[in-house]
Amino acid sequence: MRVNALTPTIGAELHDVDLADAVHDDALFAEIRRLLLAHKVLFLRDQHFTRAEHVAFAQRFGSLEDHPVVGSDPDHPGLVRIYKGPDSRQEQYENAWHCDTTWRECPQMGAVLRCVEGPAVGGDMLWANMGEAYRRLPEHIKTQIAPLRARHSIEASFGAAMPVEKRLALHAQFPDAEHPVVRTHPETGEKVLFVNAFTTHFTNYHTPGNVRFGLDHAPGASLLLNYLVSQASVPEYQVRFQWKKNSVAIWDNRCTQHYAAQDFWPAVRNLERAGIVGDKPF
Repeated sequence: MRVNALTPTIGAELHDVDLADAVHDDALFAEIRRLLLAHKVLFLRDQHFTRAEHVAFAQRFGSLEDHPVVGSDPDHPGLVRIYKGPDSRQEQYENAWHCDTTWRECPQMGAVLRCVEGPAVGGDMLWANMGEAYRRLPEHIKTQIAPLRARHSIEASFGAAMPVEKRLALHAQFPDAEHPVVRTHPETGEKVLFVNAFTTHFTNYHTPGNVRFGLDHAPGASLLLNYLVSQASVPEYQVRFQWKKNSVAIWDNRCTQHYAAQDFWPAVRNLERAGIVGDKPF
């Protein structure tokens, strides 16, 4: 297996390896996992595994989970089919910087995503290194956000376009989750900036140390949150990948964000994702 780093901060492409082999090869899987921790997102071309092998490989990282809105392949639970084409012009869920399922108490550990069909041009995906984003924050911002916690909502994102009753039912099923603004990666110990497009507000900002006047809280807290969320947009933290049929991306959802560009309509981008159950951020 050959490994080519794609940027100084995030991403590597693997060559001369078949992910289907890693289903049964413990040494190969251990090396892929080590590389994932080192590079945060891995890319492979020309992977011809079956859906069953896709699921089996992803399950080596942990149990898989369904998505309550998008749904899974009926024959392969945990394999979410993400189709975008001429009839899905209005579905703008992916073209924002986000970290998957942070509206859960235990957001995804990571994902294995394969391109089944891609546009001739456009439809790229980008990933950002949120460990690097935290590391390069000004020290006074690090001090200010160290104790902060924030809410993450599926209701305000996937539920926003639903009728009120359906949206409220979604919220009842998945109440807003609260996470630290700076989480610790459970395997590497790295500090990670952990706010994204699902984050609605800080929950413990209004304290005497932060708020002198009401203006410090609103819009002061919102301005700080917007500043933190915007860090994913810094190009020096990013890697960009052009999809081709049977290309695969594997990413660590605990320390990255991603963005799926919606610039290819009316062409088709058909992806299949196995999302891996994660643990509670701390």
